[in-house]
Amino acid sequence: MLRLLFFIALLCLSSITSAEPKAVDIYSQEQLIDMIRDKSYLIRVKGDDCQLVQDIEARAEVLKQPLYQYLWAEMLNYGICVKANPPRGISLLRNAAEQGGAEAMVRIAEYYHDGKFVIQDKERAVQYTLPAAANGDLPARMMLVRLFGEGYGSPRDYEMGYHWLYNDVFSDEATKQQALKLLKVLEAKMPPSAVDRAKQEHLRSL
Repeated sequence: MLRLLFFIALLCLSSITSAEPKAVDIYSQEQLIDMIRDKSYLIRVKGDDCQLVQDIEARAEVLKQPLYQYLWAEMLNYGICVKANPPRGISLLRNAAEQGGAEAMVRIAEYYHDGKFVIQDKERAVQYTLPAAANGDLPARMMLVRLFGEGYGSPRDYEMGYHWLYNDVFSDEATKQQALKLLKVLEAKMPPSAVDRAKQEHLRSL
């Protein structure tokens, strides 16, 4: 009887221990980039039971790390684990973009493209996307060609944007096919000679 009671007590203790939340390590820069690229960052923060809120805030507000500014900004924009505060969130994204954060540049461009949290301004979206695209960021190049294809930005830059995306390297077939669709739309707005030049491995000016 005593052995049975002891066994029951052990089971109860085990269930209590397993119910306790598991400690979560702070995300690495590589993890954050992957989470941002596949849009899973907010789901991950919630899935980790909001345990990292203070760490994320400190890295964003005190250390001013661009990727953590991005993450903290999005948590504020959508009220994930904290009270929603889009004005502060967009301000943090701008700070990250000013530091050269390509992910933040693209995210702000998306907000200006869609008119979410800010007044829709697709020309401003181009301005945010161009520097990141010039530095080789693939999502920025995709966004830039999309904006060019919609008729925004300077036609003088179409050839450059086409060249960047056409000559990029894609890690998966779905992204490559999406890029081809965007390029096809932009191609219709360009002279055939400009398209031919843009497809060359090295872009030559006129």
